[in-house]
Amino acid sequence: MAAKSTKQSPIPSVWARPQREPDQPTLSRATIVREAIVMLDAEGVEALSMRKLATRLNAGAASLYRHVATKDELMELAVDEVAAEIHVPPAHGPDWRAAVGEAAHSFRTTALRHPWLGAVLGQAGLAYLGPNLMSYSERLAALFTAAGFPDPTIAIDAVLSYVIGMSTTEAAWLITVARSGKTEADFIAHLMPAAQQAVADHEHLAKGYAETEEAATTDPAAMRDAKFAAALEIVLDGLALRLKTQTS
Repeated sequence: MAAKSTKQSPIPSVWARPQREPDQPTLSRATIVREAIVMLDAEGVEALSMRKLATRLNAGAASLYRHVATKDELMELAVDEVAAEIHVPPAHGPDWRAAVGEAAHSFRTTALRHPWLGAVLGQAGLAYLGPNLMSYSERLAALFTAAGFPDPTIAIDAVLSYVIGMSTTEAAWLITVARSGKTEADFIAHLMPAAQQAVADHEHLAKGYAETEEAATTDPAAMRDAKFAAALEIVLDGLALRLKTQTS
């Protein structure tokens, strides 16, 4: 009886196989990824296909597949490419809270600039193996390690869980607003009567709604900024307390 093959299946990730040489000078993996990001920013994940992308690049689909085997691989590459835009301050600064806050705000800014990012982070295969995401994680780990956290990965998870969750929700909201054809303030004003009626019978929700109603219609972007920053401070308060108890 023939012996069973011990050869393992290749890992389904673009980072697990070597990059092929370009078959034409004008087409490269970098060119493909940059154009894919333009499409993603303008039209969203659902509108992106290898066929449409090839058409925009004036290339055949087969040429794209020489560089990127599947749409899943393309998403891994796109995620890693935009991750290079996220700023993390250097470690060993005087104020770790301010540095982490700066990194968190930079992530949010990037996620809102590329509104598809948060929604696909958990679906983009082994995207975390990409060089830019690995560098981002390493810089965050260095920052938390310098601050004195015994296990920086827990602190990173706490911050990113908040930032990704808030950014994904916020990006989805802004996409909804954009599709309405209205400004954000006008869209909120249009929803206001229905929202007021919905919360009328919920005492605590109604109180919070009344307090934010004016800000929501006068400067909704500033209100979103303030809400993100305020809740981030609560996350950082928790990390500061954790650090104090672990190092005391």
